Order: sequence, then C-alpha cells, then structure tokens
Amino acid sequence: MLSYLLFSITIGGIYALLALALNLAWGGAGLVNLGLAGFFGIGAYATAISTGAGAPVALGLAIAIVAGVLAGFAVTGMTLRLRDDYLAIVTLGFGEVVRLVALNERWLTNGADGMSGIVAPGKAALGTTGFNEAWAAGVTLLVILVWWVLRRLDAGPFGRALRAVREDQELAAFAGKPVLRLKFQGFALSAAIAALAGALYAHYQSYISPDHFQPLITIYIFLAVTAGGLGRPLGAVIGAYIVVAFLEGTRFLAGLVPGVDPVQVAALREGLIGLSLLLVLFLRPTGLLPERIPPAPKGAP
Repeated sequence: MLSYLLFSITIGGIYALLALALNLAWGGAGLVNLGLAGFFGIGAYATAISTGAGAPVALGLAIAIVAGVLAGFAVTGMTLRLRDDYLAIVTLGFGEVVRLVALNERWLTNGADGMSGIVAPGKAALGTTGFNEAWAAGVTLLVILVWWVLRRLDAGPFGRALRAVREDQELAAFAGKPVLRLKFQGFALSAAIAALAGALYAHYQSYISPDHFQPLITIYIFLAVTAGGLGRPLGAVIGAYIVVAFLEGTRFLAGLVPGVDPVQVAALREGLIGLSLLLVLFLRPTGLLPERIPPAPKGAP
C-alpha cells in the first residue's frame, strides 16, 4: 500500500509539471495546446534513446529539455497566425504525429513494443520502497521549484506581458510588446517543462510505448488546470494532484459496480472523468483558485 501511495504521489508530481506547462501556455499567453501529450512523449523518448546509447541520466534529461524547446519553437513557428480553435486543432495534430512516429519508426523507438530497460536511477541501490520514496520526494521538490520559478515569472514583467498578449495581442503590439517573441518564449518554455515531465516519467517507469502518450493525457491535464484555476500556477498543481487522486479513486470505485466486465469498468472510469470536467465547468468555471491579477508596480514596463 505504501508503494502504491508513493507511486501515486510521483505520478501526481509529473502531472503537476504538465499542468504547469499547460497553464503557462494557455493561462499565460492564451495559446491552447492540445498537443501536450506530444511534448510529453518527445521528452520521454529523447531521454530513453540518449541513455540507451550510453549517455548519463543528467545528459538525457538535458537532451529531453532541449528537444522540447526545439519542438516548441517549431510548433510556434507553424502556428503564428492561428488562434483559438485553429491553434488547438494544429497542436492536437502535432501530438498525434509524435505518437504515430513513435509507433511506426521501429528503428528508433521500437514501435508498438515500446522501449524497456530505461535507466531508473537509484532503483538497484535503494530497493523498490526506497526508490519510490526517493522519487516521490525528488519529483515533489522539483514541482515546488518549477512552481516557484513560474510564480516569479508570472508576477514579473514577463508574466504581465504574456497576459497582455492573451487578452488582446493587437493592443499589446500597439503598446510596444514583442508579441511574436513572447509567443515563442512562452510556448518553448511550456514545451520544455512538458518534455522534462516526460523524461522523468520514462526513468521512473523504465518502460514507455506510444500508448502512454494518447491524447487522453492532454484531457486529464486540461481538467487539472480547469479545476485548479486557469492562470494560477498553484491552482494547476493542486488540480493535478486532485485529478490523479480522482483517477486512482475511480479505479476502485468502478470495480464495485456489479455486472460489468473490465472493459466496461475502464469505459465507466473515462465517463466519470468526462462528467467531472462538465461539473467543474458548470459549478466552478474559474476553478478552485481563480486567477488574481495584481496591479503592476509603478514604473513597471
């Protein structure tokens, strides 16, 4: 039971990083990224391939982050003139392209069989329980660090400029804000955080496959950010842990329903997740922690 709880905390932390990434792009700059699972997968495969070739884990994580940044730049460059629904459709397509490449390019990703034996730092030395404890603590500390950095950015000139782009990019450009550069920076930083989350997931699980990066991951993270409060980094973190607790809780509750087979139980869980998203949007459209925009200090750019 302890190992399962530690596992849930670690996965909750990884989801929290994804939620922070989405909140930065969507809540900060208004860039709707439905391809979050794609950046998640890019980070996972980048570190798996790198460490499989003999690179140290630290270098693998760095390569994953760089791969995420480059992918973020590429997607932003392709979608500069797109907004709202059109941007969402293109990013959704990007996420599916990443998954299909991972599924079909066996020479690089081993296809549908996935990549196993990914280095899990500390597992041999610490044992299963010690490994889970160390990763739960380490991922939690990393979430706190990323949250603190994004909170500082959100409260500073960069965050204010991003919100200006989100509210009205024409007015922001008229006010002298570098709209295109801000979009590139915001989306690339968001992609880097998502790729880091994917790299951590790969090393923690020691196995990845294209099925791990389905669009459903993006829906979970959208639910987390919506439930926590769009535009609030703390809300994104809280929402992610709530979603993981909900997912794991329904795993047991759905099994109590009589007369259903395992496939129907899985479908019931997904239905409950969809229903919960509708309830959140209806009852708390601004989330548990609604966005608060502090006044800019005097003389701020």
